[in-house]
Amino acid sequence: MSTSSTVRDTGATAPDSTGAQRADRRGGRSLVGGRGGIWFVLPFMVVYAAFVLWPLLYGLGMSFFDTSLVSDESQFVGFDNYALLLSDSEVWRTLWVTVLFTVGSTIPLVAIALVMALLVQSGVRGQWFWRFVYFAPFLLPVATVVLIWQWLFSGDFGLFNGVLTGLGLPEVGWLTEPEMGLWSVIILTVWWTIGFNFLLYLAALQGIPEQLYEAAEIDGAGGWRRLFSITLPLLTRTTALVVVLQVLASLKLFDQAYILYRGSGGPGGSATPILQYVYDTGFVDYRLGYASAISYMFFVLIILIALVQARLSRRSES
Repeated sequence: MSTSSTVRDTGATAPDSTGAQRADRRGGRSLVGGRGGIWFVLPFMVVYAAFVLWPLLYGLGMSFFDTSLVSDESQFVGFDNYALLLSDSEVWRTLWVTVLFTVGSTIPLVAIALVMALLVQSGVRGQWFWRFVYFAPFLLPVATVVLIWQWLFSGDFGLFNGVLTGLGLPEVGWLTEPEMGLWSVIILTVWWTIGFNFLLYLAALQGIPEQLYEAAEIDGAGGWRRLFSITLPLLTRTTALVVVLQVLASLKLFDQAYILYRGSGGPGGSATPILQYVYDTGFVDYRLGYASAISYMFFVLIILIALVQARLSRRSES
């Protein structure tokens, strides 16, 4: 007996599959796109508002008051804190230290990471070992990294000065000479964080089609020609991404410099970043309102730098 006759005999109506699908789609939309969807994002919104938006707004409001950490009295001063930081020489000195660190660390962190990725991608034996060695320092906490490099930089029994003495060269005051104070932080940071950029470049290199190199080799292109005509042009977007991420990360210099010099800012204050000055102003001098004003000035500066870099990246891609 056919299905249609069975339906007629029983007096039942055949199910409308199209209508059922419409109902399912309507139900899906009402659950995800309607009021029911708010319950899925509500926990994140609460946590984000409590730990990001509220501190952000509270700190901005504090920058317009003469707030002290040791006093309950707070007086509205308007833009006086912002006017004061414009004439504060220590703000501009520490900002200049931060800029020097950003430039001095970004260049090797981009160039050396690219070279490391090219060496591993070239087919050297034991690639898993080199990947682990290059990336392992990035996994270490900052306190451990600083302890290692304090021993390497030590003037009495440090490895670096021991090598220099063995070669007949004079010792270097890595942690005591103002000329070397910031460079020591740069060397430490490059060794510590270069593994992340290395992984970004290695992933980009593995995404380049092998057929391009094979075709170039057939045309007689040598290794250097393939590097400058194929590899580097195809890594333009990755390089722009690495530069943006590295500049933003370097501008936030604080922890390794603070721990390395135990909060002293290095010899002669040569390694005092602006974030350490914010910390000292707010939690050592107890001037929370003024510290908030400095931090928000620096925040606006970082936003402007990020926008300029994004605009330059779009122009280079077009």
